[in-house]
Amino acid sequence: MKKLMSVKEFSELSGVEQSTLRYWDSKGLFSPVHRLQDNKYRRYDPAQLIPLNFVTTLSELNVQLKTISELEEERSPKKFIELIDNQEKLINEELRKLRTCYAIMHTRRELVSFGEGVDESQVGVMYRDEKRISLGPRNEYKEGETFVDALAPLVRESKDLHINLSFPVGGYYESVDSFINAPKQPEYFFTIDPIGTRARKAGDYLIGFYRGYYGEFGDLPQRMAAYAEENSIKATGPVYVIYLHDEICIKNKDEYLAQCCVTISK
Repeated sequence: MKKLMSVKEFSELSGVEQSTLRYWDSKGLFSPVHRLQDNKYRRYDPAQLIPLNFVTTLSELNVQLKTISELEEERSPKKFIELIDNQEKLINEELRKLRTCYAIMHTRRELVSFGEGVDESQVGVMYRDEKRISLGPRNEYKEGETFVDALAPLVRESKDLHINLSFPVGGYYESVDSFINAPKQPEYFFTIDPIGTRARKAGDYLIGFYRGYYGEFGDLPQRMAAYAEENSIKATGPVYVIYLHDEICIKNKDEYLAQCCVTISK
């Protein structure tokens, strides 16, 4: 007679945790060949490594236990291919989510780290790499309305617009004049999204920084205009306002750090 193995011995042989073997047994998915003393002691046959491979392989593919149990009774090459096709779709969706998660982390870390090293008092010309962006629809404002009023419909419609608001959100002004005259009313919102359909092109930009809540730039627009005049730079726009530090990393809204980038020509 073959020497049967305890759950501990079979666990060591198979590499499957004892608790997992007991759980699979309780669900009727993979059971020992023999039991002693009212099911308390389980005895496994070493040859059960073969049927166990069916369960462990499908578990590795994240197949639900209920599905494994159903397939165990009526398995066939055709059903297995159907199962794999379905799992592939699910895994591709998970991979898409993971890639998006990675892109959000990478994008935000880059901005926050850059903000840690800037001289907030300085205005000057700086080369900036291309940034892919997703541009929202043109904002419409009634008298007295600010960016908050325009942001609300964007939040509601973001899924239909394929705009992920977990990426950093910025304000887009079509000209320097609109930035100076209506800083709380950007014509558009955009997100910094690596797969965005538009781009802030690489090149030299007139750059300034300001700490404060959204749409509050103090005298920064005037200081940037003065710098441009003093250095014979034509600030043509558009203006991109990117928040390096926002509510994601700072609790005090008055400490948000904005970077204002204006396209220029000399």
